[in-house]
Amino acid sequence: MAGEVVRSAVGEAWSRPILVEGDHDFAAVTRRVAGVIERPKPPRAWYVAITISGSLTLVLFALVAYLISTGVGVWGNNSPAFWGWDIVNFVFWVGIAHAGTLISAILFLLRQNWRTSINRAAEAMTLFAVCCAGLYPVIHVGRVWVAYWLFPVPNQMGMWPNFRSPLLWDVFAVSTYASVSALFWYMGLVPDLATMRDRALTPLKRRVYGLLALGWRGSARHWQRYERAYLLLAALATPLVLSVHSVVSFDFAVSQVPGWHTTIFPPYFVAGAIFSGFAMVVTIMVPARELFGLKELVTLRHLENMNKVILATGSMVGFAYLTEFFIAWYGGNAYERFAFLNRALGPYAWAYWLMVTCNVVAPQLFWSRRIRTNLWAMVGISILVNVGMWLERFVIVVISLSRDYLPSSWGHFTPTLVDVFTFAGTFGLFFTLFLLFCRFLPMVAIAEVKAILPGARHHAEHAGQTPVASNPREGAHGH
Repeated sequence: MAGEVVRSAVGEAWSRPILVEGDHDFAAVTRRVAGVIERPKPPRAWYVAITISGSLTLVLFALVAYLISTGVGVWGNNSPAFWGWDIVNFVFWVGIAHAGTLISAILFLLRQNWRTSINRAAEAMTLFAVCCAGLYPVIHVGRVWVAYWLFPVPNQMGMWPNFRSPLLWDVFAVSTYASVSALFWYMGLVPDLATMRDRALTPLKRRVYGLLALGWRGSARHWQRYERAYLLLAALATPLVLSVHSVVSFDFAVSQVPGWHTTIFPPYFVAGAIFSGFAMVVTIMVPARELFGLKELVTLRHLENMNKVILATGSMVGFAYLTEFFIAWYGGNAYERFAFLNRALGPYAWAYWLMVTCNVVAPQLFWSRRIRTNLWAMVGISILVNVGMWLERFVIVVISLSRDYLPSSWGHFTPTLVDVFTFAGTFGLFFTLFLLFCRFLPMVAIAEVKAILPGARHHAEHAGQTPVASNPREGAHGH
């Protein structure tokens, strides 16, 4: 009876659509993913891309040095829109970082096998986006050489952080999120690093990958401890998806500024973060799969599922926009009502309506399967989503600050060239790190993809287990 139950479960698991196209066995998956790293030279497009992104990164470093040496006056700070530009960019990059942990942790706990080909790149994207986000709180304090005062550590002044400051909440939320995400990403990399160590042809690569693989040998004990640690980290990372951007939203919600003081911000910000994060994953994965020949591993089904998530979260964001306007009218607060009318009809109305077009109208095209599976269409819509999500933060931050309670304190914010090119430089840093990751580390989780191959069914039946993505013991080092 028990054998029949196991066979029934195995048959049910493998009656689902195949997530890897072509006739791939364990060794073929290893060759395909490892071949991206092992080829003597990357494609010419890789050199072009990293030249552009590297140049922007150098611009970022130069402008940060200029900011530190000259002062924050080089930014477009004016009364009352102080720190508008850097807060917008900080929240934007934190939102981009959310998709990686969602794909890796939550979908892993829900046993969604379609995550296996995209989770590694999404996790890496999370870390790189957090680096870009963390840059802004550091440089915006002005005196970056005393930025360590933000942490509760002893210092020569005997000062301790003000835990009532939203800036300090961001420090703890983002640093915790970055630490757990890095551990989760590295834990998933260990079996694949061991594969690269075993395939290395030069002593240097063998030593580097061997050091990073932490002595992995693929034994039953190693897999048991790996699966337990991976599960615990997934459970730990899951609440961070909800908590980190909720804390970021509290920066606004706890204030008395019209347009900020609202309880809808935590769920609204979380949905928007997942929305923009998935859009960025689609934006970078479509060119990557074409450039490195991974179309059979990162299939249209993976991309279509992500587009469905973009459609769902985009609808949530649109609903939040309507809810904000309804509450502003229904609440009867004159200042709140004016703040939202000013968004739609004021001097920044262009930003508001462009935001609505990009975040609400454009994703609705994904209702059509033809558009959901068209590479050019999905990349175009994903880019529009990220433009719209940046504009959303601009609308929330800048418009609310520029029209405060008293008309005598109203102002118009205009970013300087230093503002604009610093933001552009963060994109250079993000894409440079991602391109280096694609060149030197497995961008697809080899061990996890093997666990969902049709060939894994034989091993699962032999072991009396269902072939789930968390049990890639067999063939983890196929050559």
